[in-house]
Amino acid sequence: MRIRGLGVIEDAVLSFAPGFNAVTGETGAGKTMVVTGLGLLFGDRAESGRVRPGAGRAVVEGRLELTESGRAAKRAEEYGAELDPAEPGADGESRRELLINRSVAAAGSSGSRAFLGGQPVPVSVLADLAEDLVEMHGQASQQLLRQPARQRDALDRYAGEPALSALGEYRTAYNAYKNVCAELEELTTKAAERFREADSLRYGLAEIEKVDPRPEERDELAVEIERLGSAEELRTAAARAHEALSAQESSDASTDALTLINHARRSLDAAKDKDPELAALASRLDEVYWQLGEIGTDIAGYLAGIEADPARLEYAHGRVADLDGLCRHVGRYLADVAEPGGPSVEQVLAWGEQAALRLTELEGDDGRIGELTERRDTLHGQLGALADRVSELRAEAAGSFAAAVGEELAALAMPRAKIDVRLRQRAEFGPAGRDEVELLLAPHPGAPFLPIAKGASGGELSRVMLAIEVVFAGADPVPTLVFDEIDQGVGGQAAIEVGRRLARLARSSQVIVVTHLPQVAAFADRQLVVAKDSEGGVTSSDVTVVADADRYTEIARMLSGRSESDSAKDHARELVDAAKAERAGTGR
Repeated sequence: MRIRGLGVIEDAVLSFAPGFNAVTGETGAGKTMVVTGLGLLFGDRAESGRVRPGAGRAVVEGRLELTESGRAAKRAEEYGAELDPAEPGADGESRRELLINRSVAAAGSSGSRAFLGGQPVPVSVLADLAEDLVEMHGQASQQLLRQPARQRDALDRYAGEPALSALGEYRTAYNAYKNVCAELEELTTKAAERFREADSLRYGLAEIEKVDPRPEERDELAVEIERLGSAEELRTAAARAHEALSAQESSDASTDALTLINHARRSLDAAKDKDPELAALASRLDEVYWQLGEIGTDIAGYLAGIEADPARLEYAHGRVADLDGLCRHVGRYLADVAEPGGPSVEQVLAWGEQAALRLTELEGDDGRIGELTERRDTLHGQLGALADRVSELRAEAAGSFAAAVGEELAALAMPRAKIDVRLRQRAEFGPAGRDEVELLLAPHPGAPFLPIAKGASGGELSRVMLAIEVVFAGADPVPTLVFDEIDQGVGGQAAIEVGRRLARLARSSQVIVVTHLPQVAAFADRQLVVAKDSEGGVTSSDVTVVADADRYTEIARMLSGRSESDSAKDHARELVDAAKAERAGTGR
């Protein structure tokens, strides 16, 4: 992992090994920024205040090794990420490398960015992917462990696949039940509103049925009204045109257009055979003559059809008034789509089709209410059976879970502490069943069992959390576990036991621990030191891997605050060598 411009870290590269990695350093050197950087890689909320002063943005880059057949690799590819080949793991399984990049802008700049395998993705994608890759533990996690829902999740995780599978079936039925209940509630509580809507639709449809409009009828009536209102003017114009074309009934028929053109035709007919050009002109004149004849006939027909019909004119005006009134009445339903002058007949007809469908739907709601009620009752019965099954599996796991955590606490300098898992059933169903799960702690004999939210100190809560993770490690290992000062409030022999438990976790997972305890750091497979340097008043931090003599020096500093003390170095060497020997004896 590479961190640039984050807090006191200007530019640092961290190379984590498989197994147990301890991150140490003086207070204020920037150890927490390592955990912050890991959190950013896996979708934590970005804070511009974390950006190093003078840097435009903080950037965290990580390279992860994933098993090729694992769920995380497949999900990354589903998000469009490109994965590179990597060396096979110790088990011989093929592995792939995935690059994650996260940047956070300083205040006043443009936001946070995330890249997965070279592809830009929403930050939520990183958080989604993290579910399969990493478990983060710190002070915030301890607070979460105080919450009953997280305690229930811990018990479910311990109960394993049977409980998780049953819980999955329950949640599917629960979601279906809630959806049916929500739809049923909407139908029943909004009955009056639905009645008003249906009544309004019926009124609008009745208005349309009463008027019975046709598409484009309004435009056709407007043309007819104009014609009927101008009948005398139209008759006079048509008569004059007909007379000019063919004045057969006139005393002076020799002046109409057809007679004159006919004279011209006859004049050309006598000589057209003598010249092709004249013949062509004669042919064109023939066409004009016959076209004018047809026009004259059409005008005569038009003239015969023109009559002043006051009754028809009155009907047309009345019909237009009915159509306009309909458009005004229905227009209140069409405020969003109507034309500036009001809706058209076509828009009213289109609304009528949609209104008829909606009315059918509303009138069918009574039958739908009956169907939903029956469906709700059926699902309620199924939920009861599924919830009972989930409760049974939790109850079966509760005793062994409490005993296993108690055994781990005994090794963590709480030898007489006892854990109890209390289950209570609510009457109503919830997303995770009807159980309320609460972890109770009795730190010593004679002490009452109290909820860990009330009965555990910060140090005790740290050990409870570590004990739970150790219990989880065998049945449900997470690829990487990150602990931020989980050893707070712990010292002496308890600190050595914390180191032992973290080393045990490292058998099945990669473990990264920010610690201030030398007893814990001594058990690490790799120790990284965050060191700060100050030049010109500007402080920056760097991260280095320490081994052999350098590691003894660092642990000596952690022991006594004096890295050059020979006695402290001897004590450091003794701690590290003892931890190595112990790990070697247990296969680590």
